[in-house]
Amino acid sequence: MNPPRPAKVVVVMPAYNAAKTLHMTYASLPREIVDLVILVDDGSSDETARIARELGLELFIHNRNYGYGANQKTCYREALRAGADIVAMVHPDYQYDPTLLPQLIAPIERREADVVLGSRLMGSSPVRQGMPWWKYVSNRFLTVLENRVFGLRLSEYHTGYRAFHRSALESANLQMNSDNFIFDQEILAQVVSLGMRISEVPVPVRYFAQASSASFWQSSVYGLSILWLLLRYSLHRAGIARQRQFESLERRYRSFGEPHRPPDAAEASRDSSVCPP
Repeated sequence: MNPPRPAKVVVVMPAYNAAKTLHMTYASLPREIVDLVILVDDGSSDETARIARELGLELFIHNRNYGYGANQKTCYREALRAGADIVAMVHPDYQYDPTLLPQLIAPIERREADVVLGSRLMGSSPVRQGMPWWKYVSNRFLTVLENRVFGLRLSEYHTGYRAFHRSALESANLQMNSDNFIFDQEILAQVVSLGMRISEVPVPVRYFAQASSASFWQSSVYGLSILWLLLRYSLHRAGIARQRQFESLERRYRSFGEPHRPPDAAEASRDSSVCPP
């Protein structure tokens, strides 16, 4: 009996003006466990694409800036096309520690989870690590609401460090999601609706000048968008207003495989040295 094939791990980097930190991020990746690194440049105005080519990354360039969610759609589509079994998103701004990738994907490798989130709130205080206090408070408030609506007990939903088994990405209706920041929460609502298993691992976070960070206004719009998402999800779950976004296109159909044959025909085919048509 042949040993099981090791899972193909693909790292995706949704990039926008990440030239100052891309080298550091890529150098910290434990490349012995990574089969492919895909970077999608969402219309950067700096040298992100040039540096990605120099590093030998699989590079895709948007013809303009479409948004963080649109970037992820391209990332996941190309990772699945490349044959990924596990897809890990690593932001190229070096805010999350790439060396923790083995811990992030381990629950998927052990078949204990379909999605793993790298939580900033499971370890030391993110405020001490530089997270603005208003972001911490809003994160905790929204997480409590999301846990109530989704019926989970996660410490954080708003991390950008996450990994997916390919089945989660194939089952979720990603193209119905927003092209903006709310994509992160829409995909989690989808995997919850599909009954996927979500796990967490603690990760520290870095806050420094070159790391990307949403403004107060952007964060406020994002928070209101989450409230609207939770309302739509609740109405969908209750059957009051069904949402195609939370239904799986893949699960609408299944293969019937080989046509059914009567028992005597099946038995005859097993006794014959000729393969059935």
